[in-house]
Parts: sequence; structure tokens; C-alpha cells
Amino acid sequence: MEDSILNHLGIDPLYIIFGQAALTIVLMIIVIICIFKIKKLYRSYDYFMRGKDAETLEDIIIGHIQDIQELKSQDRANKDQIRVNNKNMRASFQKFGMVRYNAFKGMGGNLSFAFALLDYTNTGFVMNSVHSREGCYLYLKAVDRGQTEILLGNEEKEALEQALGYKE
Repeated sequence: MEDSILNHLGIDPLYIIFGQAALTIVLMIIVIICIFKIKKLYRSYDYFMRGKDAETLEDIIIGHIQDIQELKSQDRANKDQIRVNNKNMRASFQKFGMVRYNAFKGMGGNLSFAFALLDYTNTGFVMNSVHSREGCYLYLKAVDRGQTEILLGNEEKEALEQALGYKE
């Protein structure tokens, strides 16, 4: 065995055998890990498919499609309702301004007031309550887009400016 190929390599053949044995052990470990993963995947697949055939899977898919269509119609109805609510909210009164004042100097406290109430488009009214010894008088003036056709008093102007956001 003097003319063997292993003798001409310059490496002891025992090292080659140990290297191949180590490589075989590493590959066996990898194979065992893969077997366990395949078993786990098979168990998951078996659990998913247990008691189900193609027809029941088709029924499930059709049921999900119908649920999605129902959700889409509900979503459409919700969006329509939100639009209606936004439209109603714009029509409701949402801005106000109030000024209390003494209408007649020396005749009591600040019992008179001017109150402006406006919607989203700055349309609404200015209410002026004047308190005197003889009684209480209430005046109402219409506001259209922030403007009035009737001349406003100082307190009424100030209440309207508060409602419009010009003053605090």
C-alpha cells in the first residue's frame, strides 16, 4: 500500500475520516430538525383540513365573500349617515358671543345683555335684552353671512364680533 493515493496527499488519512464523520453527524442533525419541522407542518395542515372537504371550504369562502359585501354596504350606509350628520351640524348653531352691560347708568347692575348665535355659514341672530325699571325688552335682529340689515348697537356689534371670532 505504499503506492496509495492517500500517501501522496501529504495528509494523514485519519484526519480525512474524522472530517467526514463530523460532516455526517452535522448533516444527520439537520435531517432530524427538518423531520420535526415537517411533522409540525403536517399537524397544522391536518388540523386545518380535519373534517373539511372542498365543498365546505367553498362554503366558507362564499360566506366570507358575502360578509365582505355586507360590510361594504354597511360602510356605505355609515358614510352616507356621516354626510347627513355633517350637513345637519353645519345647519345648527355653533358660534356664540355674549356681552353683559348696564343699559341705563345708575339703574341697577349689568342685567342687560346682547347675545349672538350663528351657524357654520355665520347666519343666525343677535338677541338684545334691555332691562329697565319698567320691564325687560327683548330685541331680535337677523344675521345673514355675518351681516345685518338693521343697525346694531355697540354691545350687539361686540357680541356679533365675538361670535365671528374677531374678539374674545
